[in-house]
Amino acid sequence: MQKSVFLIPAVVVVAVLAISSVFIVDEREKALVLQFGQIKNVKETPGVGFKIPVIQNVVRYDDRILSRELDPLEITPSDDRRLVVDAFARYRIADIERFRQAVGDGGEDAAARRLDSILRAKTREVLGSVTSNDILSTDRAGLMLRIRNGAISEANALGLQVIDVRLKRTDLPPENLNATYERMKAEREREAADEVARGNEAALRVRATADRTVVELVSESQRQAEITRGEADAERNAIFAEAFGADPEFFEFYRSMTAYSRALQGNSSMVLSPDNEFFNYLKSDQGAASE
Repeated sequence: MQKSVFLIPAVVVVAVLAISSVFIVDEREKALVLQFGQIKNVKETPGVGFKIPVIQNVVRYDDRILSRELDPLEITPSDDRRLVVDAFARYRIADIERFRQAVGDGGEDAAARRLDSILRAKTREVLGSVTSNDILSTDRAGLMLRIRNGAISEANALGLQVIDVRLKRTDLPPENLNATYERMKAEREREAADEVARGNEAALRVRATADRTVVELVSESQRQAEITRGEADAERNAIFAEAFGADPEFFEFYRSMTAYSRALQGNSSMVLSPDNEFFNYLKSDQGAASE
C-alpha cells in the first residue's frame, strides 16, 4: 500500500516531465531550444522535437513571409521639392540563430522596428539622390530595387531576408499642393501665351505676304493696263492719222463736229458773230471749201 502511494506521484511526475520534454514545430514556424539563454538546438523543419524539461525552453519564430508598412516618410529629392512617401516591405526570418543573437528577447517586434530604421534610411538615401519627377513617374521599379538592395546587407545582419520593397503612395505635402498647383498653372499659362504669340507672329507673316502679293498683282495689272491703253491709243492715233492724211476735208469736218459736240453740251450759251468760222459747217452743206 505504501509503495502505491509513492508510485502514483512518481508516475505523474515522470509523465509530466516526458510531456514537457516534447514540443512540435509546424510548417509555418522555426524554433530554438534555449538553455539559460544560450542556443542549444535549432529546429527548422516541421515535426517533433525534444528538450530537457525545466532547464531548457523553446522559442518559436514565424517562418512565413512577413509584411511591414512604414509610417509616411517626408523626403527631399535633389530638386528640393519635398514629397511624402508611403512604403512597405516584405521579408522573412532567414537565419534564426543570427536573428536571436541580434534582437535577443525583443523578438519579431524589435526586429521589425530595426528593419523600419534601415528601410527609412535607405529610402531617404535613394530618393534624395534623384529628382521629384523621377519619383513621381510610373517607372519607379528601379528606385524600389535600389532601396531593397541597399537594405539587404544590413537586414542580413539581423538574420532577415528582404524580399521586396514597394512605394505605395508618393504625394506632395498638403502645404505644398497649392503652391505646386499655382506653379503648374503659371507654366501652362506661359506655354499658352507662347503658343498665342507664335500664332500671331505666323498670322502677321501670312498677312504681310498676302498684302505684298496684292500690291504686286495690282501694280502688275495696272502696268499691263497702262501698256494696253498706250498701245490702243497709239493704234487709234495711227488710224486717225492715216484717215486724216487720206482726206483733209473729212479731218476738218470731224474736228468741227467734235467741237460742236463739246461746246453745245447741256444749256450752253455762246455769243459769236454770224460769220464766225466756227459755224462754217452749219451754214453750208459744202463746208468751208464752198466759200
